[in-house]
Amino acid sequence: MTVPSVPSAAPAPVVIDHDTDPVQSDIPPMDPLALAAQWLPGDGEDRMLMTVSTVGLDGNPDARTTMLSDFDGRRFAFHTDANSQKAAELATNPAVALTILWPGFTRQLVVQGTAERSPRTESDIAYHRRSPYLQQLAWQNTPEFARLPLPDRRAKWEEFLTAHGGPDAPAFAAPSTWAGFSVTPHRLLFWVSNPAAASRRLAYTRSPDRWEMTVLPG
Repeated sequence: MTVPSVPSAAPAPVVIDHDTDPVQSDIPPMDPLALAAQWLPGDGEDRMLMTVSTVGLDGNPDARTTMLSDFDGRRFAFHTDANSQKAAELATNPAVALTILWPGFTRQLVVQGTAERSPRTESDIAYHRRSPYLQQLAWQNTPEFARLPLPDRRAKWEEFLTAHGGPDAPAFAAPSTWAGFSVTPHRLLFWVSNPAAASRRLAYTRSPDRWEMTVLPG
């Protein structure tokens, strides 16, 4: 029996030109959302992994790794199970931080903002962009499934796959528990490595009518 492997979501390491990278410039860009769009993968490119940090139901910080589904130029989107712990935490406190680290430790983007549930139409589009493995995972990644012994999990995975046409023709609709969140940022921090000098960060904080930029040590 063949169990599908998890597809790689991370792009190849970014080659940084330290003399021309916007974060190193003497005149840094003033629009952080445009800079984020320049950094992040475009349509048809591999999605990036990121750490989603929330406020736990007990008041303590909580974090887990998930996939950045999309960036539309204004908001950062990710998707999860509506019954997950992070969904419950965001329903109680929508404050969230996203930490995106590029392979090779070349770039890092930290986004602080407020999360809200995405419309179902947007969530369905994101679901159908996922690989067949991740589409199936959305159906079977449950507490009940996780508690099964490994042989039972393998068998039930294969049963589900066979019932939906086999590994070469899976076509799943999104489960009712599939949920999307859009994060509207109020602060963004951009960091770029620099082996020839101390690195630095650009911090952008949203004010009522513009973004305020501050240069920080790396």
